[in-house]
Amino acid sequence: MLISRHITRPLHIYRDNTHYFLTASTLHHRRLLNNQYKAVFIELLQSTFDYYGWQLDEWVVLDNHYHLLCKSKHGKDLTKIINKIHTLSSKHIKTEHNIDKRIWYNYWDYCPRNDKEYNTRLCYLLNNPYKHGYVKNLEDWQWSSFHKYKEKDKLRSKFQKYTDYQTLDLPEDSF
Repeated sequence: MLISRHITRPLHIYRDNTHYFLTASTLHHRRLLNNQYKAVFIELLQSTFDYYGWQLDEWVVLDNHYHLLCKSKHGKDLTKIINKIHTLSSKHIKTEHNIDKRIWYNYWDYCPRNDKEYNTRLCYLLNNPYKHGYVKNLEDWQWSSFHKYKEKDKLRSKFQKYTDYQTLDLPEDSF
């Protein structure tokens, strides 16, 4: 296990074969991820995780931030993965919006320690479009892994069992 410390960014722990919950937001929460780009961004996430041999399990992309649940192959690749995603997406976003300012703020990562923590974050991630008022029904938000669940009853039972997601306080609100 490696640990990265720097005074201007969050602490990052690099562990092999470990689940991660990742979140990042645009600088000053600017709404720069338009609907057309969200699908492109998800493809960028998938191809980058594939390239590094990481498993991208869950995702949600909103107008100004995203959340991911994934599993590492080599933990030390986390910084490379995020840098690649943020660099490539920044080029597109800067062109699209005709801006030259920084796009992404620091990312934050957390390694769930057990099934309860993993599932609490899964419910938080999937519920995020509703939490932020984008939709009243999660099926209406197409930029998340919610749609890969064929058996919605099993997912509904997770929302009922892991209710801590409703009060989960994540750093995204303090960026």
